[in-house]
Amino acid sequence: MTTAKICGLSTPDTLDAALRHGATHVGFVFYPPSPRHLDADRAARLAARVPAQVARVGVFVDPTDDLLDRAIEAGQLDALQLHKTAPARAAAIRARTARPIWAAVAVKTRADLDAARGFAGAADRILYDAKTPDGAALPGGVGQRFDWALLDGFRHPLPWALSGGLDSANVAEAIARTRAELVDVSSGVETAPGVKDEARIAAFLAAVAGA
Repeated sequence: MTTAKICGLSTPDTLDAALRHGATHVGFVFYPPSPRHLDADRAARLAARVPAQVARVGVFVDPTDDLLDRAIEAGQLDALQLHKTAPARAAAIRARTARPIWAAVAVKTRADLDAARGFAGAADRILYDAKTPDGAALPGGVGQRFDWALLDGFRHPLPWALSGGLDSANVAEAIARTRAELVDVSSGVETAPGVKDEARIAAFLAAVAGA
């Protein structure tokens, strides 16, 4: 059965909606340029609402140790999702924090998938996300998807998750096409950047459950 992460949650109501409708993972973003960024106080208040059986995943872009330490404490983080972070740095973070690492791999062409192999031994999960244009302010969460056919026949070096441009209308197709064991959504359940919608969260999770 495919599980689901609702990423970029920033309010109690939308977090509660994700929990109520069956999210197995919730994502808290710690990256100031993002409209979904949380400071320590907000992260702590949200983390306190998450039951033990749901994983709290912190989302970072090439973070410093200081940011990681503050975020892990505030968000009670169970796993760390790293964007634009080299395998050696990911391995160091994994060893230092003793947290599972999700390494984001940006995909536009089949050749981009080769980067996933570099994280064997350095991470615990690969997150395949759509590659954003050069110079984009954010590495993900912009509603862009990649061609799922690129995953056909690819030998994944680690457990993996699918992200990028997913929503309630296409997630069942994505699961059927890729056999993803975990799907990750952010902008696909929003009405505006950073503004999650409870009805869209419910619809997305229902589509995952029915896939």
